[in-house]
Amino acid sequence: MKKVTIVTGHYGSGKTNICANLAMELAKKGEKVTVVDLDIVNPYFRTADFTDLFKDNNINLVSSIYANSNLDIPAISFDVERLCREDGYVIIDVGGDDAGATALGRYKAVFEELYEENNIDMLYVINCCRYLTRTPQEALELMYEIEYTARFRHTGIINNSNLGNETTLETAVSSIEFEKAVSGEAKLPVLFTSVCKGCDIPEIEGVNFREVDVFVKPLWEM
Repeated sequence: MKKVTIVTGHYGSGKTNICANLAMELAKKGEKVTVVDLDIVNPYFRTADFTDLFKDNNINLVSSIYANSNLDIPAISFDVERLCREDGYVIIDVGGDDAGATALGRYKAVFEELYEENNIDMLYVINCCRYLTRTPQEALELMYEIEYTARFRHTGIINNSNLGNETTLETAVSSIEFEKAVSGEAKLPVLFTSVCKGCDIPEIEGVNFREVDVFVKPLWEM
C-alpha cells in the first residue's frame, strides 16, 4: 500500500468496510496506521462507529467533532495535511458522492506532491448491487463527478459487489464483467475483487480475489 490511500465510492458501496479491512491488515503487520473519517456530512454508516475496534488494534481514528451526532455540519476539526506528512500510513474514508468529496479539493497541493512521490492512491469502490451504480455507465458517471469535485484523479478500482448477508461467491463472480467494463473505460487497474472470508475462491485469469471481513453491519444487526 501507498503511504496515503483515499477511498471513495457511492453510499452502500462498502467503502467504509474496505477502509476498515485495509487498516486492520496494516495493523496486524505492526504498522502505524491512521484512519481519517472524511464523511463530514453524516452518512448511513461511518468510520467513526469503529472506535472500539480501532482502539483495540492500535489504529488511530480521526473524525469530525460532529461524528455520530444528529448534526449534518460539514466541519473538519483536524489537520489532514499534517497527518499525511507524519510517519505511518493514512487511510481516508471519503463521503459517498461528489458532494462528500468536496473536502478533498482543499488538499489538492499536498495530494499532488504525494502523487509525484508515488506515495498516494485514490481508490474507487464499485458495487453493481447498489442503487445508482448498477451499470458501468452509472458507476463511471459518479466516479468522474467525484474526481471533478475532489480535483484529483483515481488511481485504481476495488470491486466490492455484494448483497450483504445474502452475498455468495457467485455474486462476486457475476460482477466480473461489470468490473472489466468500468476498468476498461476508466483505464484504471482493478486492485482486487472482494469476497467474504471462508469462500472457496475460484481461479479466474486476470481476477485478483481477496477475502475481507465484514465489520460494517446494518443497524438492525447491532
